[in-house]
Amino acid sequence: MSDKPKRPLSAYMLWLNSARESIKRENPGIKVTEVAKRGGELWRAMKDKSEWEAKAAKAKDDYDRAVKEFEANGGSSAANGGGAKKRAKPAKKVAKKSKKEESDEDDDDESE
Repeated sequence: MSDKPKRPLSAYMLWLNSARESIKRENPGIKVTEVAKRGGELWRAMKDKSEWEAKAAKAKDDYDRAVKEFEANGGSSAANGGGAKKRAKPAKKVAKKSKKEESDEDDDDESE
């Protein structure tokens, strides 16, 4: 596994991580998906996001520096086999024959 730095969180994700417990406290028994939904509503309604945008910008700068250092030390993705791995295409499904089709084939076999 590569030690490449992880991508930085967005301003929204930084904020949501800090607000998650508060959202849960205000909405006992809330589902995980509902926490994210409520978080999105609160984020969109937020007037001043500059604190979180500044934190995200700093995290991105730190990430960019870490990636440059990583690549300078020979850790580029090209050196590790060419970047992101491609996922294999799923096999195509073969249509099942109906019982009537199977029966018709059996009849054909008997007539030969």
